[in-house]
Amino acid sequence: MTNTYRFADKLIRITSLYDRVHDYCKDYAAEGMPDFAVNITQADIDYERERNARTAEIECREPLNSPDDYLEELAVYRKISEQMPYHDTFLFHGSCVAVDGVGYLFTAKSGTGKSTHTRLWRELLGDSAVMVNDDKPLIKCTDNSVTVYGTPYNGKHRLGSNISVPLKAVCILERAEQNTIRRITKEEAYPMLVQQMYRPSDAGALALSMVLIDRLAAQAGLYRLGANMDISAAETAYNEMKG
Repeated sequence: MTNTYRFADKLIRITSLYDRVHDYCKDYAAEGMPDFAVNITQADIDYERERNARTAEIECREPLNSPDDYLEELAVYRKISEQMPYHDTFLFHGSCVAVDGVGYLFTAKSGTGKSTHTRLWRELLGDSAVMVNDDKPLIKCTDNSVTVYGTPYNGKHRLGSNISVPLKAVCILERAEQNTIRRITKEEAYPMLVQQMYRPSDAGALALSMVLIDRLAAQAGLYRLGANMDISAAETAYNEMKG
């Protein structure tokens, strides 16, 4: 099955073995000449299963018994992520909420509470706060702008929108008893930014991704937030990050 989708202003033709990926991406369907194509084979699906098994061994857990059509979704997003740096764009692991049309991106180690924190922003700010993506947004970085885009890969609760907004700030989230937030330097933020971006296996794409991270760090505000996961944490963060 073949269809075309628009991700981060790029048209991508996806050819799959199963229909599931097209249902997953249906809100991003588009028409036109594709900028690049993603073609999935059984070998790509097998790679995702082997990768899951290696990860499970490292984490001392049983590997997930995922069906082929689910693994194909992972293969599609991996192939898209490998190509995007050639279009000034990279995939990032974080939860992004837009307030009055401006994006605020939260990142952290898994299980810290990114989704919980952006939910508190929506509770605090009501209709002025909109989820862009709760798990894997795409970020486009040019020499003079940073834009964050929704994608279908928006977490287990499918929280996100097919929208794009200028990115104002990136915040590294940590658990704390008291809410504290401070502006940090690129050097302080850099290890987490690199850890949370998708790192392509292709050397050229990886080198471009590092350039894009530099652009992001130069143009977006960088913060570190200690949060107690109460709505007061959202108030503390918003009041500081909105400038």
